[in-house]
Amino acid sequence: MSQNYYLYESQAQDVNSDQTSLVAALMSHPTSINKDTTITSCSSSTRTTHSIKNSHNYNDNNISNGSSSSNNTNTTHKKSLINPALVKRKYYSKREPIFFFIMRLNLKAVLLLLTVAVVVITCAVYMRCAEFTFPHDLVKRWDRKLYAVGGNSDLLNNNLGEGGGGGLVDGDVSDLTPLQDIECLINQEYTIRCKRDEEDHEIYVPFSFIRNYFDISGSMSNPSSPQAIEGNMEVQAPAAKFMWMHSTAKINLPKGKYDPRGLFMYFENYNVEVRDRVKCISAADGVPISTQWEKRGYFYPTQIAQFALSHYSKNLTEPEPRIRILENADNVLNTWSIPKGSNLTRKWHPKFNSSVIQYETAIDFDSAITLNNIDQTLDLVLNIDLLLITNSSSLMVTVENHETKRTYRVHYIPADLLLSVQDENIYYGLSVQALNKWRHLTRDLHIDVQKGLAMESPKKSGIKIKRSELRIVSISLMGIGFFDNITLSTYNHLAHFYDAAEWFVNNQDLRTGGWPNPVRRSLNGFAELRSGWLSAMGQGHAISVLARAYWHSGGDKRYLKAASLGLKPYRVLSKDGGVLAQFMDKYYWYEEYPTTPASFVLNGFIYSLLGLYDLNSTAPSNIANEAGKLFNQGMISLKKMLLLYDTGSGTSYDLRHLSLGVAPNLARWDYHATHVNQLLLLATIDSDPIISQTAERWKGYMFGKRAKHN
Repeated sequence: MSQNYYLYESQAQDVNSDQTSLVAALMSHPTSINKDTTITSCSSSTRTTHSIKNSHNYNDNNISNGSSSSNNTNTTHKKSLINPALVKRKYYSKREPIFFFIMRLNLKAVLLLLTVAVVVITCAVYMRCAEFTFPHDLVKRWDRKLYAVGGNSDLLNNNLGEGGGGGLVDGDVSDLTPLQDIECLINQEYTIRCKRDEEDHEIYVPFSFIRNYFDISGSMSNPSSPQAIEGNMEVQAPAAKFMWMHSTAKINLPKGKYDPRGLFMYFENYNVEVRDRVKCISAADGVPISTQWEKRGYFYPTQIAQFALSHYSKNLTEPEPRIRILENADNVLNTWSIPKGSNLTRKWHPKFNSSVIQYETAIDFDSAITLNNIDQTLDLVLNIDLLLITNSSSLMVTVENHETKRTYRVHYIPADLLLSVQDENIYYGLSVQALNKWRHLTRDLHIDVQKGLAMESPKKSGIKIKRSELRIVSISLMGIGFFDNITLSTYNHLAHFYDAAEWFVNNQDLRTGGWPNPVRRSLNGFAELRSGWLSAMGQGHAISVLARAYWHSGGDKRYLKAASLGLKPYRVLSKDGGVLAQFMDKYYWYEEYPTTPASFVLNGFIYSLLGLYDLNSTAPSNIANEAGKLFNQGMISLKKMLLLYDTGSGTSYDLRHLSLGVAPNLARWDYHATHVNQLLLLATIDSDPIISQTAERWKGYMFGKRAKHN
């Protein structure tokens, strides 16, 4: 039997150095040498083997010592006998013993098996998660009597504990049956996944299905955070609730009898200029440019009138604006930066009986006279009296977004353009006709910057800049011209209102008395309306604006004349270019869209009646009588035809189901709310119960009520 001992590289040098002494020791103990004992010294480059055989004669022939090196040089050592009992049993090896190698393989296998087991168990639990329910004895069984609609408050209080709290007692605890998945077959057409409560015989349907099926809406409430009371105690925030809403539209109850000189309905809540379908506010006219039916933009009389009526109403409901006077050439004088070669002088103007500022510069930016360090936030409505002499003259306002540090330069130039954007420069055209004419310019710089960004990139149209993020840095003028009365204010509602009133005076068709719509309009099933069509709604809105302008201005007859001429289309049939139609050849109707055949749109008709009522209440008797006659004629038709719009759960937008013999065109909830708001307002000036009763019934439809069936 042989034994092998291995001495490796880390110890090879020590073994060789001590070999001579070891042999001498072993020679003195010959009996301790085993038969066929081999001692091998190994390294990556050297391996030495000693074979020792049992013999009674110990001479050089009984011992062989061999060695092999990496450079193929043989080294002969002294022949020696080694007793393995005297050698420390310390094993050195780059290759681990087979036992440790097997153990390492076993550990990897165990880890792999554990991983597989965890995955399998997780999948098994997930697939059977419905069987792992909340402990039934911790939840009180649902009792419908406690939550019945109609409010049995006594029953509810009797089931509550002391202090209105724990109605849960041990005797009331009962097991709950877990909800089970079930398929709901909808009208024999398709299925959806629902839940079933076997014990209560209830089926629970997903709200995502109910929302679309019944055209309702809902959302989770955001509970408020706990509030401190008396500095010490805190009230727990209310639990989140699901807010079920049959309609998201709002009913605006009248605050009193309708006043033709006061608020127009609830238009103080309107903000026309921020609408996405408003391209910009024209710098030449001060009114909105619509893109509703034409992307290039056009003047839409109905939208312009709503812009005016909104600002008129806001002027009556909002507090006085903050006004900061920057320069008026008389008692408020500011320090202007005047480059070399540019001039600025203050001169007396006999027509205005005050001083104005005359300036002259080169056409480049470096030559502009500038009012620096304005540093104005929030009050972003610029007002200025301006006269430009040359077509190279312009007004420039530098605005900075102090959040992003991006700077915008808004230019107002005498050119026939609506809006143009080049990098950080936003250009608004004042029209070439603005040259050599004084004009009062009112600009909301927040709106001008926002519309410029939307023009720069359609992708940015959805990015809204907050008013609080903008800061006016400077105001500059270039070219040759005059200016006066520069102010910044929070708003200037009356200036916007009168800009719109002037537009109606200057853009009326004197032949027809109407304000034409310069776009084509297609309504499904009706003949296309060609460009230039008139709208009874637009006529009524315009008359409401002009009647208020006539009254507020103290009797400016330009407004009265335009309003009076605006009555003419009410007497002309739609097929002849007017807005008049007849229902069943008996009842007269004023058409929002003068279609063929007539469409009888309800909300536009009522708006046209309000315009007639406004003029009847503010104009001199001869004009008032004509407006009153048209108003009464329309009210008779409304009372006779009103119930034709009632669907039992909502209203129809128009009567195309009678004109075309097609399905009803149901009004969206916002249009339905408009119908209700209009009737509630009419009920304050006409006591006929058909109006008030219908308004209340239609209001109930917005809360889920329906007409009774047979």
